[in-house]
Amino acid sequence: MEKILVSLLTIVMIIALIVAGCSFLAKKKRFMPFFSEVVHPEWTKDMVVYEVNVRQYTDEGTFAAFEEHLPRLKALGVDVLWFMPTFPIGVKGRKGELGSYYSVKDFMDVNPEFGTIEDLKKVIDKTHELGMYVLLDWVPNHTAWDNHLTIDHPGWYAKDSSGNFTPPIGTDWTDVIQLDWSQKGLQDYMIDAMKYWVNLGVDGFRVDHPHNTPKEFWERTKAELSEIKPVLMLAEHEGPGYFMEKGFDMNYAWELHHLMNRVAQRKDSANAIMKYFEREQAVYPQNVYRLMFLTNHDENSWAGTIDSLMGDAQQVFATLIFTAHGVPLIYSGQETCLDKKLKFFVRDTIDWDACDLTSFYMDLIKLKKENQALWNGISGGSMNKIKSSRKNKIFSFYREKDGNRVVIFLNLTKRNVTFKPDLKGLEGDYTDYFTGEKITLPLSVKHTLNPWGYKVFVK
Repeated sequence: MEKILVSLLTIVMIIALIVAGCSFLAKKKRFMPFFSEVVHPEWTKDMVVYEVNVRQYTDEGTFAAFEEHLPRLKALGVDVLWFMPTFPIGVKGRKGELGSYYSVKDFMDVNPEFGTIEDLKKVIDKTHELGMYVLLDWVPNHTAWDNHLTIDHPGWYAKDSSGNFTPPIGTDWTDVIQLDWSQKGLQDYMIDAMKYWVNLGVDGFRVDHPHNTPKEFWERTKAELSEIKPVLMLAEHEGPGYFMEKGFDMNYAWELHHLMNRVAQRKDSANAIMKYFEREQAVYPQNVYRLMFLTNHDENSWAGTIDSLMGDAQQVFATLIFTAHGVPLIYSGQETCLDKKLKFFVRDTIDWDACDLTSFYMDLIKLKKENQALWNGISGGSMNKIKSSRKNKIFSFYREKDGNRVVIFLNLTKRNVTFKPDLKGLEGDYTDYFTGEKITLPLSVKHTLNPWGYKVFVK
């Protein structure tokens, strides 16, 4: 009898521990792992994404003028072009002279300022001829005040207490009105509209602010679009599970972006970067893609330039996002030292003079493409921490896949740092990627990195 009581007590204690553990994890949702069933298009395994701002890209601000840049982008090495919204822009309630790209007047047409659907089709076809792919920016959360849906389907919109259309609550987006995603007809319409563009040649979508949309819709969308051809779905959303289980291939690594800015401004340290990636590995499955960036259209126009936010740390953090377990993004002009905040509601053309960063970004893209260890998701290797004596200053790791190994050392400070890394198991002959010098690990003496310095060794 005593043994039975002890056994029962043990079982009760185990159950209590499990319940307590589940309760704790429920309170820490962002640290809970999840399972992703997304199957990525084969062409995404080593992709680098490039964001295209058509309005500001050329003096003309048209599809035809942008088309002239395609060979340059091919030479740069990027292979997925994400176009900021190309739809007609609402006139009613418009902000500024030209309005916001994200105030959509018609989901099945193009902005006449950019050209015609035939002009966009030519760009898509030329992009494909060059071996690249096209994402359109999709805006599901809201429409322009004068979108034809307000007349054809007014029941698809959220209403205020007086029954009037309303901008998204908690925003200053006065040029748009909120859609009601409980409406089945709206969901059917959105999928049909996306199918229209996929049938035209588009290879996927970057989805703007999908926070108020049901995840079941995106699971259905991914499945139905994939019946036409494999598509890439990118969510402007951070957080595991909700959109990433079946509906999306990739989401935003916003936390990393802000953390890199903090380290560049000496408000945080390399140790915080290390802890960030430890959390990433605990939460996100190996096959999930995370979009990593130094800037994008939102950050550039509203927060500041890379120079103003990162200063001399730009190259070391660019090296990080091109070697870490994630998908790197380059924004229009970043590769030619864009040094101004592009205005959002008026024309503000990018200057396209080459600079010392042009060849640097070409080298980083080549590094990623030529080393399978650095590929995306399960096609590449996982990140493995390298211990060192200066963990608050040096972030070091390696990735390895099918006999290819890349070892990375990053000095995340504005001073010279001398350190001794623990390279047990990493012994061998390597090439310093940026200098071409042959080196042997482990290093015979302590190593010193310059301020914001970086070393990438390839085996």
